[in-house]
Amino acid sequence: MDAPTEKFVASRPSTADSTPMRGCGLANLTWVGVDKEELRQRLMMPEYIRLAMRDCIKRKDATAIPDHLLLPGGAVADMAPHAPMVVFINPKSGGRHGPVLKERLQQLMSEEQVFDLTEVKPHEFVRYGLACLEKVAAEGDECAKECRARLRIMVAGGDGTVGWVLGCLGELNKDAKSPIPPVGVIPLGTGNDLSRSFGWGGSFPFAWRSAVKRTLHRASMGPVARLDSWKILVSMPSGEVVDPPYSLKPAEENELDQGLDAGIDAPPMAKTYEGVFYNYLSIGMDAQVAYGFHHLRNTKPYLAQGPISNKIIYSSFGCTQGWFCTPCVSDPGLRGLRNILKIHIKKVNCSQWEEIAVPKK
Repeated sequence: MDAPTEKFVASRPSTADSTPMRGCGLANLTWVGVDKEELRQRLMMPEYIRLAMRDCIKRKDATAIPDHLLLPGGAVADMAPHAPMVVFINPKSGGRHGPVLKERLQQLMSEEQVFDLTEVKPHEFVRYGLACLEKVAAEGDECAKECRARLRIMVAGGDGTVGWVLGCLGELNKDAKSPIPPVGVIPLGTGNDLSRSFGWGGSFPFAWRSAVKRTLHRASMGPVARLDSWKILVSMPSGEVVDPPYSLKPAEENELDQGLDAGIDAPPMAKTYEGVFYNYLSIGMDAQVAYGFHHLRNTKPYLAQGPISNKIIYSSFGCTQGWFCTPCVSDPGLRGLRNILKIHIKKVNCSQWEEIAVPKK
C-alpha cells in the first residue's frame, strides 16, 4: 500500500496559525503486514500506568493512585511504547458493531486503553485519567512522562463523536496544558465528513477485523494536521429546554445583548447551551434532519442498524422534516432561508451588530 495519508486531528483555537504541521509521518512507509504482538508493544502502556489511570477514572479522583501501582524510584523512559494509544468507541455508531469492535481493539492493545463512551465519557478521561498520568509523570516517572508526550487518541464513531472528544480535549487549552493528544478516526458514522477531510475514509470496510489492525498500525505513524475550532453559544430567549447533541451542553443563563434586534420581545436572561464545532456548523434544514436522526437513534435504536439503513432514515427526514416541506406548504412566504432566518455578527473590538444578508440560494 502507499504511504499513510491519514492525518491526526490536533484541535486548536481559531486564532492560531493555519499552517498544517506534519508530525511523525514516514514518507515511504509500505504496508507489508504487522505482527499482532509487535503492534501491542507499539501501542500498549505499562500495566502499572494503565491500572492507575483506570482506578482514578473509576473513583473520579486524579490523586487516588494506590501506592502498589507506583514503581519505587519511578521508571525509565525506555519503558514507554513508541505510540501509546487510547481508543473511544461509540456503540451507537456503525450499525451497533461497537461491542465486537471493542473486543477486537482490546485484543490488539489492552482492556484499560479502550473506553466505551456509554461507560466513560471523554471529559472523565481528561479530568481523571490524563490528569493521573500527568501526576505520575510529575513525581519523576520518566515512562509516564514519555507516555503523556507521545499519547494519541483514536475515536471509533461518527463526526459528532469525534467532535465530542475534541471538545473535551479542548479543556486542556483552558488549563494551558500541552501537548494536546492528536485524534484519529475509525469512521463508523453515516456521513463521516471530518474523517474524509483528514484521510481516514468515508466508511469503515466490511472486512473490518483486518482493517482494525492496519488502521492502528498506520495511526501509530501518521502525520499530524492542525484543525481550527470555534466555540458557539446558543441562547434560547423564549426559554425552550431541548435535548442537545453531544457537542452542546447546558450552560449558565446568559444575558442577551440588548443591542441586537432579535425581532421578538426577549427577556434579559436566556437559557443557554455551549459547545465547540469543527469543519462546519449547520442550521436550518440540515441541522433539523441531523437532530431528528440523533433523537430517533436514542429513542428507537433498533431502527439504526447500519450505514445503509441510516442513510435511508436521513433521506426520509430530509423529505418530511425539511423546511421546504412542512411550514412552507401552508405558508409559501416561509420558503427560503432568508425568510425564516437572520444572521448578525459582531466583529472583534466592535460594539455594534452587523446584519449579514442571506442569499436567495
